[in-house]
Amino acid sequence: MNRTHTTMNRARILETLSTPLTAPAYAPVAARFTDREYLSIVYRTDPEALRAVVPEPLRVDPGEPLVRFEVMKMGDVTAYGPYVEAGQTIPVRFGDERGEYLHAMYLDSFAATAAGREVSAYPKAMGTPALFADHAALVGTLDYGSVRVATATMGYKHRPLDPELAREQIAVPTYMLKVVPGYDGTPRVCELVRTRITDLVVKEAYTGPARLQLFAHVLAPLADLPVREIVAATHIVTDLTLDPAVPVHDYLTEEEAS
Repeated sequence: MNRTHTTMNRARILETLSTPLTAPAYAPVAARFTDREYLSIVYRTDPEALRAVVPEPLRVDPGEPLVRFEVMKMGDVTAYGPYVEAGQTIPVRFGDERGEYLHAMYLDSFAATAAGREVSAYPKAMGTPALFADHAALVGTLDYGSVRVATATMGYKHRPLDPELAREQIAVPTYMLKVVPGYDGTPRVCELVRTRITDLVVKEAYTGPARLQLFAHVLAPLADLPVREIVAATHIVTDLTLDPAVPVHDYLTEEEAS
């Protein structure tokens, strides 16, 4: 097939979202998630451990030191196709707003990992998560390399969950750190950013008994937020879109964005 070659000039470079220039790591499109399936387990952990990882000006509730471990199986995603993701989020407050801080995420898709880190601020790294039904249990696992770092189990579709409660859980505002280092090793960009989910359709929602095991790993330290008590578990299937991230606090100037 013949192709027309044009000069890689300034205009073309500025139109490019990521490198390599002639084969970008991800497509410049808004992702629509179809059949995004969640296994979420909320648990209590040590308050001191939470305070050590949540960045100011976000605040954790000292009376409810909670963490959400979740595995998300993407049935179909615009530009990326199916993939699986697992990680931890932490309930927080920013001013008067309740939300969740994304602490760590592990994916089996390089394109989704690169786009999440570069375009937004998702704390994504490569891993091998999985979500599947095994006999009468829903099972979520996360491996880092060849090492198991998390195993979650939940009774499979034991009790229906109110769709509005499922919507509230999924659509909560989300906070992340956007850090871009400069060439001298100091931050060039260091911001707290906010995003949320839109166009949300809850297709299925269940709750039931659950268990969660976390295993220590130096490069995937989920167990640094140890499981003290299981609070709740949900299994939700959705369609949704992610809003673009917007800055809400600049650490380099210590100013809140307008």
